[in-house]
Amino acid sequence: MQLQVARIGKPHGIRGEVTVQVLTDAPGDRFIPGTEFVVEPAKAGPLTVSSARWNKDILLLGFEGISTRNQAEEIRGAQLFIETEELDEDDDEGWYEHELVGLEARVGSQLVGKVTALNTMPVQDLLVIESTDGKEILVPFVEEIVPEVNVEAGYVLLTPPPGLFELNTEAAGDDAPSAMEEDGAETKGDA
Repeated sequence: MQLQVARIGKPHGIRGEVTVQVLTDAPGDRFIPGTEFVVEPAKAGPLTVSSARWNKDILLLGFEGISTRNQAEEIRGAQLFIETEELDEDDDEGWYEHELVGLEARVGSQLVGKVTALNTMPVQDLLVIESTDGKEILVPFVEEIVPEVNVEAGYVLLTPPPGLFELNTEAAGDDAPSAMEEDGAETKGDA
């Protein structure tokens, strides 16, 4: 199986370097000169890294056979993949999107939805869950909220704080005022 690790952006300079949208947690290990990537679309590759450097927080890559800005423009938008067999078997630092998508999302034994994506963010990753009623829920992918991922059994176990599912839905804006009004009415009635 192939795992996407980057997407090629715009050319940088005149010597064939390109900016890269990094989609891996280990760019220092994945973009070493000499590394060959499977490329989509296939006509753009395969590509072998000739140079890798950081310009502030942007990764710049050079590839063998790409030495001009025009050549770099031709591979813009290409996706870079590695074979997952190349990954360490004991690499338990995280989960890949292809491992998570399709897993059931459960709170206790109750099915609450399915994982549809993993959004990798600078601070923390977010699981995208499609709830059983078709709404998209964003769940912080941290151990306190997602204590168990069981790929073999086909589920992730969630322990969401109260209101997480309501706060992350578009309808929450409509529900929130009515809930506040009800609380306000109860308070007045109690006084």
